[in-house]
Amino acid sequence: MVKNNAKYESTRNKNIELSPSEAVLQGLCSDGGLFVIRDLKDLSVDINKLIDKDYFEIVQEVLGVFLDFTDEEIKECAYNAYEGKFSSRKIAPLVKLKDSYILELFNGPTSAFKDFGLLMLPQLMSKTLSKTDIKEDILILTATSGDTGKAALDGFSDVPRIKILVFYPYGEVSKVQEMQMVTQEGKNLEVVAIHGNFDDAQSGVKNLFGDNDFRERTKKENLQLSSANSINIGRLAAQVVYYFAGYMQLIENKEIPMGEMVNFVVPTGNFGNILAGYYARILGLPINRLVCASNSNNILHDFISTGVYDKRREFLETISPSMDILISSNLERLLYYVSEGDNHYVSKLMSDLKENGIYKVENSILDKIKEIFLSGYAGDDDTKKTIKKIYEKDGYLLDTHTAVAYKVMFDLLEGDREKLGNYKNIILSTASPYKFSKDVFESFDYKEGLEDEFLIMKKLYDKTKVKIPQNLEKLNEKKKLHNDIIKKENMKDYVLKALKWLK
Repeated sequence: MVKNNAKYESTRNKNIELSPSEAVLQGLCSDGGLFVIRDLKDLSVDINKLIDKDYFEIVQEVLGVFLDFTDEEIKECAYNAYEGKFSSRKIAPLVKLKDSYILELFNGPTSAFKDFGLLMLPQLMSKTLSKTDIKEDILILTATSGDTGKAALDGFSDVPRIKILVFYPYGEVSKVQEMQMVTQEGKNLEVVAIHGNFDDAQSGVKNLFGDNDFRERTKKENLQLSSANSINIGRLAAQVVYYFAGYMQLIENKEIPMGEMVNFVVPTGNFGNILAGYYARILGLPINRLVCASNSNNILHDFISTGVYDKRREFLETISPSMDILISSNLERLLYYVSEGDNHYVSKLMSDLKENGIYKVENSILDKIKEIFLSGYAGDDDTKKTIKKIYEKDGYLLDTHTAVAYKVMFDLLEGDREKLGNYKNIILSTASPYKFSKDVFESFDYKEGLEDEFLIMKKLYDKTKVKIPQNLEKLNEKKKLHNDIIKKENMKDYVLKALKWLK
């Protein structure tokens, strides 16, 4: 049975509509908006039906809300995406510490939370292509601040009828993240660094989607444009699942009674990870607060505090580079829902941001956001201190992004405890500490002048005895296959040339 016959529309224009399958394939709306279901609040997931279900069964229940697939099609996609690819039987295991819980989202093939969406998205696209009469192949263009790139490349490698190009900011991802991308095999993919930051890469990709000449030239190549960033609703929907899975593990472990609320603390830069939690809340998951944790690029914290989104600020390079972002694309979807689906209002805000670099939401909108979201941020020094503190207290090793979330939670417990309430706190752990081994290692006050992150991995293991993920352990021995570095202004020309050699 197909569970969802709802249409997706653009956040900026309700007259732009596609079916769920079409929205997954296209990724970004033709007007630059993001695909949303207007009546999402009328849909739900019955958590009582999730009792004793494994991760694959939870996927079937949750994705059925977002897709026009049959139960059997979703089941097939789930098993093809996740079966045998995670080191934990739980897929997203919940680990209890002394004062909170960690939802581990890094046990997949690339050691980062992006695996959840980017293992599922190729399956959804392939299934759509196989059951429709779409003649064009798919060209995926994606920008990454580090983790999305490898997960997308890994998921889409040699997938029939799909080509993928990933752009990353040169020198602004960790060495491990870079090596994961530039050693990726596959005849249908290309990885290229740009001189600039993540926002430059992301804006460049968005500009290509809105470039009529570029669209026409790709059409002549029998290609339809799409994206693997969290702006793609197929990837975002897959991330909603682990919120339900984490909650059900609390039930399974008898930590809370069914229906009791919890808080989720989420390190986020592009707002997709925490937006998935907002979607879970709309669908009926008992969430009290969603805590948005930022690093020193604290534009989201400032917005949630003041209602002003101002990207006209210094871009900072931090030890949590996957959150070094000043343009948080998925915030647009939140604005759509808290404005009661006011496409015109959202379009005006996005126009203000593009033209002036700033927008301010109405007080009534900000009040709705503050009813659900709390926020905070942590600088590099506090992040490192938190890594050391939690390891000494709990024997648990955090990466530099999860440590930001932990620090923000501590600060809220000390300052705004009543807003968190007397509820369990679940922190989303987004990456293995070994993806950022140098900064994690230095958190223990080791400053030996080491620059080789793979040698540091071994020293970090000697210190903590935390197992190095198999996919990272010998990464430095793999051959670099992608070496191009271009100016951000040359992204269009590069893609058009790359189409000649991608299979």
